[in-house]
Parts: sequence; C-alpha cells; structure tokens
Amino acid sequence: MCQPSKFIQDNFLLENTFAEELYHEYASDMPIIDYHNHLPVREIAENQIFDTMTKIWISGDHYKWRAMRTLGIDEEYITGSASDREKFGKWAYTVPYTMRNPLYHWTHMELDRYFGISELLNSESADRIYDLTSEHLNTEAFSTQNLLTKMNVASLCTTDDPTDALEHHQKLEKSSFKTKVSMAFRPDKAIFIGADSYLDYIDKLAQVTETNIDSYDRLCDALRNRVAYFHDNGCRLCDHGFEHMYAEEFTETEVKTIFKKKREGLNLSKEEVLKFHSALLQFLSECYHEFGWVQQFHLGALRNNNSRMLHKLGPDTGWDSIGDFQQAKSLSKFLNTMDSMDKLTKTIIYNNNPIDNDMMASMIGNFNDGSIKGKVQFGSGWWFMDQKEGMIDQMNSLSNIGLLSCFIGMLTDSRSFLSFPRHEYFRRILCNLFGKDIENGELPNDTKWIGKLIQDICYNNAKEYFDF
Repeated sequence: MCQPSKFIQDNFLLENTFAEELYHEYASDMPIIDYHNHLPVREIAENQIFDTMTKIWISGDHYKWRAMRTLGIDEEYITGSASDREKFGKWAYTVPYTMRNPLYHWTHMELDRYFGISELLNSESADRIYDLTSEHLNTEAFSTQNLLTKMNVASLCTTDDPTDALEHHQKLEKSSFKTKVSMAFRPDKAIFIGADSYLDYIDKLAQVTETNIDSYDRLCDALRNRVAYFHDNGCRLCDHGFEHMYAEEFTETEVKTIFKKKREGLNLSKEEVLKFHSALLQFLSECYHEFGWVQQFHLGALRNNNSRMLHKLGPDTGWDSIGDFQQAKSLSKFLNTMDSMDKLTKTIIYNNNPIDNDMMASMIGNFNDGSIKGKVQFGSGWWFMDQKEGMIDQMNSLSNIGLLSCFIGMLTDSRSFLSFPRHEYFRRILCNLFGKDIENGELPNDTKWIGKLIQDICYNNAKEYFDF
C-alpha cells in the first residue's frame, strides 16, 4: 500500500518559484521577535520541562477546546479530570475534522518543527505520537528555554498585570538565557470600573503600592508608580484589550466623583463607566508617552458570551467571538486627542473584525506624522483573524491603503510554547503574496529588493520599532 507523501513539504503554501526563493533565501532564517504573547514567565524563568503533550499543547489552548466542543466531545476530556493520555486521544480524534481550520496546519507544523514527526495526527496515530513526544519532552532539550532557542526567538514580551512583582523577569535578566524576555503592562483591570471585582483589584493595587487608593488622584499616582517600576525593570510596551476605544468627553470633577461613588459601593450609569474608562485611558496613554513606550490596543472582541460556562470555567476558556462594534469615531477621537497634546506615543492597533480592516488601515495614516517610521501600526491579523485568509486580508488592506513595507510583522498572541511555527506560517503567506505578484507582472522580478522588504517585515522593522 502506498504511503501518503509528507504533508508539510518544504514549499508548503509557496505557489511559485519566486515565492520559494523569497521564503528560503530571505525569510526562513530571520530571528523571531514575538512582541505580544501570554506565555507564563515563571515557566520560562524556571526552565520548566513538561512531561506530556497535553500539558504543553492542549492545556490552556481554547482554540483547540472550541474545536473539540463543536465536535461533541465532553468537557471531561477538555478541561475536566480525564487523564492526559485520554485528553490527547480526544484531540487526536478531533484533528482530521479540523481540515480547513488553521488548527490543522498549526498542529502538523508544530509536530514536525519541534519533534520531527511528519505522520498525520488522528485516532490511529494518537498513542504512538503521544509516547514519542513524551520521550522528547522529558529531556533537557525540550525545556521552555531550549524550545524558544530552537525556534530562533531573539526576544519576546509576556503580558503582565500592574500588580506583578516581576520577580521572574528579574531572574531571567540575571541569567545567561540569550532570548530577551521583556513584559507588556496590562492595566485593564484598573480601567474597567464596572466590573464586580473592581474594588478587590483596587485594594490589591493599593497593597502593592503601599498607598491608600481612596481617590482618583491616588489611583493615578499608584498606576504611574507601577509604570515607573515596570520601566525600571525593562518594560517598554503596554497592552489593552477593549471592545472599542474609549473617547468620551469628561471633566476632572466628574471622574473624581465617579471613582468616589464606586468606592462607596454606589451603582454607576453606563455613561459614567465610559467617562471613567476614557479618562483613565488618556492618563495612562500620557504616561506611556512620557516613558517612551509602545502602546497596543486589541479591539473588537466580544468576550464571555456564554454566561453558564463562564461561571463554570472562568474567562479565557473559549467563549468569545468577533464583535460588531462601531470603531472609527472613537478611535479617531482618542488618537487625535493624544496627537493634539503632542503625547501620542508609538501605537499598534489590532482589529478582530474583518469588515474594519480598510478603516483601520486608513486610520493609522492620519497619525503617521513623519516623526518615526511606521509610528502608528495596523497590527497583524489577531485572534479570529490570525489564519491564512485573515493575514492576507490584513496585509492587502495595509498594502492598498498604507505601506506594507513598514509593517512590524507577526506575533503569536499565544499561551503555548509550541506556537512559534506561526511565524513561519505568516512568513510563507507573506512570501507567497509577493511571489504571486511577481509572477503576474504586478511587481518587478527584483527578488533582492523584495527580499530585503520581506526581511524588514519579518524582523528588522520590529527590531527598529521596539529598539530591541
């Protein structure tokens, strides 16, 4: 019986010789700057070793969880108490049903790139692959730091709460680990004043900053204190995840009163909540400009749609979707407010709704003032758009309306140490876009120059932008 040929070939996703040349000669060996992810920094600092694929590959991966649930797999085998082997078996059973979902590509790229396994994952191969990967994982070569080194990760940024002590980052800074591990400041819990847990969080922030946060002014002082602390520990980025940008009109008196009401346990109106969001975001953005940081805004996700499962499993467990929020006016107003004060720092806008791609691509051009190359960036396809078509759509919008050549490229936005082949996935798609244009006569056959642009997008632009 003839064996099927290897699925992930050398020229996977590369549709002509120009694309092949661009990828193999220019893109493939470029280092990786992964400037936004959710990797647990403790596991990097402790150079953790995972004993099974379930722990490193399936636990915490809500992309896989959603696919398994859709196929009718019981939660016991997803987030429940089933054994690691049983959970892996259910994922293996799911994989053949994920064809045309990016999970099918990612799964087989990750098995190949980390473990040299080219066999397709399914129920028949599940036990063999589980045993083989377990043998690999239980060695020093597959520790978290060595996994990052294996993928040529030059630098990465985890996502950290303002109350974090950063002790694991400090440990890494003193270590001999060559990958630069920095952090991104994520203060959304201090902004979302309407949340039931808001006051508990403010009390935690007060404890960390050793101050009594009994007023809006003291809240601002505490947050600026943490920005300075993060800066002293090497932080140069922040990150926010909003449904839409906040840019309501407010007065200082109004915002102080709103915070006082919350402290007293009184209910806030929707208008008051939005005014507070807008005020504190503007204050923080001024801080980011003061410290010379890059600010990131992930816009458009509608989170925690299934209240029953949110109550059962908590957030970030796979119950989120694309939202249909109006973005343009508030985004423009926010950026214009900061620009008018000459306090608009480097900014990356990520979009989670494909209908907003062209708007986002045009919006960044309003605030690229010539002071910095690519000062305001249209970030790579995010979350529900970090697959082949989503990446192509984002890059086409940026190409048509802005300058793709100034783009700072891909990131994983992942919680998995095995997700870094997504950079390869992106690079292959990028090279294929240019390769098809050369073949069609829409670009000149100048692979040396285009190869230089490819390398800039893959690595050089981000290195310059973040000053790593």
